[in-house]
Amino acid sequence: MTELRFDQRVAVITGAARGLGRAYAVLLASRGARVVVNDTGGSLTGDGVDSGPAGEVVEQIRSAGGDAVACTESVATPSGGKAIIETALDHFGRVDILVHNAGTVRRAPLTQMSYEDFDAVLDVHLRGAFHVVRPAFPLMREARYGRIVLTSSIGGLYGNHGVANYAAAKAGLVGLSNVVALEGASDNVMCNVIVPSAVTRMAEGLDTSAYPPMDPDLVAPVVGLLAHEACPITGEMLVSVAGRVARALVAETPGVYHPCWSIEQVYEELDAIRDTQAPLVFPVVPDGHTDHLRYSFELAGRHG
Repeated sequence: MTELRFDQRVAVITGAARGLGRAYAVLLASRGARVVVNDTGGSLTGDGVDSGPAGEVVEQIRSAGGDAVACTESVATPSGGKAIIETALDHFGRVDILVHNAGTVRRAPLTQMSYEDFDAVLDVHLRGAFHVVRPAFPLMREARYGRIVLTSSIGGLYGNHGVANYAAAKAGLVGLSNVVALEGASDNVMCNVIVPSAVTRMAEGLDTSAYPPMDPDLVAPVVGLLAHEACPITGEMLVSVAGRVARALVAETPGVYHPCWSIEQVYEELDAIRDTQAPLVFPVVPDGHTDHLRYSFELAGRHG
């Protein structure tokens, strides 16, 4: 097929100085996108500011003939998020693509996690997504075009030890993405979730010796499609791990209906309630919320 390019498109990528974000920025720029490389350059826990890392990516892109500008504002505050989007407007005059990749890690068992560490991670991952989506979304709707990619994690879908803050934030991003997809659908603003795994700085302290190749470049093409005008999906989640690309989704069992229930009935019917042989999937767009209710209401009506 014809090469999918991003000529004349403007992409804002948060957390773009290292790891996955850097791979996204370099790939989109190599295909013609003008890129805002946003990164504070801080530590893995989110402390400090260093303009060097973002500047290095910009230089790499420009040296290859591309166009990019650095921005070290933090997604952790509303003013920072606004400034990131304004950087795109000031330098390139528009925003077509937003990839929220910025992230921090502050690990601790749930019994020891501080409120400060819980909030600090949510500020970057979840609130950070809102801080950049909120100023970009109306611009995209007005232009009747936009592609937004938010970053969740298998930690958000399945949980993991020692990362209650990270898991909560990453799960919340799925809900935010669904609303963006719903509210943007009529104006050709699509929003999807990438669920990536790669060996990057965030894997520090973990034993990855038995992992297969997990370079960020394996994930970047998936994000590239989600960011492209040819992307045919919205309100979905794509997993990319060690070369495997898959769709993750929310599914329900058909369930069991009774006009009234007792605790004992729930216990006795639990196997049937949990039977996953014929799962139901209600696509987010155009109206998964209503489809979910309609299914349950119709089931009640048939037995009423």
